[in-house]
Order: sequence, then C-alpha cells, then structure tokens
Amino acid sequence: MLGKISSWWSPSHKDDSKPFDPTNPKQNPLNPEGLKPCCACPTTKRVRDDCFLKFESAEATEKCKAQVEDHLACMRSLGFKI
Repeated sequence: MLGKISSWWSPSHKDDSKPFDPTNPKQNPLNPEGLKPCCACPTTKRVRDDCFLKFESAEATEKCKAQVEDHLACMRSLGFKI
C-alpha cells in the first residue's frame, strides 16, 4: 500500500524525451540545415547590425525597430523561440 502512495509523488515512468532543439532538423523541420542562432538569417542580421552602428544608442532603439522586427520574424520562421 505504501508503495502505491509514494508512486504518486515519484512517478514510475521517466520522461526521456529530449527538450525541443531548434537546431536539430529531426525536431524542427523549419530549420532543415540545422543552423544555430548565430548563423541564421545573415541578411536581416547584417541590416539590423548596420542600423545600430549608424545611430547613437538612444536613436537606434527607435530608428532600428523595423530592422529588429524583420530579424525576429526571420528567426521565428526557422523555429527559434525568441
């Protein structure tokens, strides 16, 4: 009887499933090349970075908003949760 009660708090089966990995093509069909976040969306990343380098930090936050949103959309389209 006690064994059944303790199993309520410690399940008898283990969850061996791996956490979602957006760089694993088997888990994420949106990223078939298995790109890591640092290498994904180089075009939008370059445009975003150039914008931030062009303006002072106070200005860049507002003036580069569209470039940041474009890069986030690209990253999300590859399955990255950001």
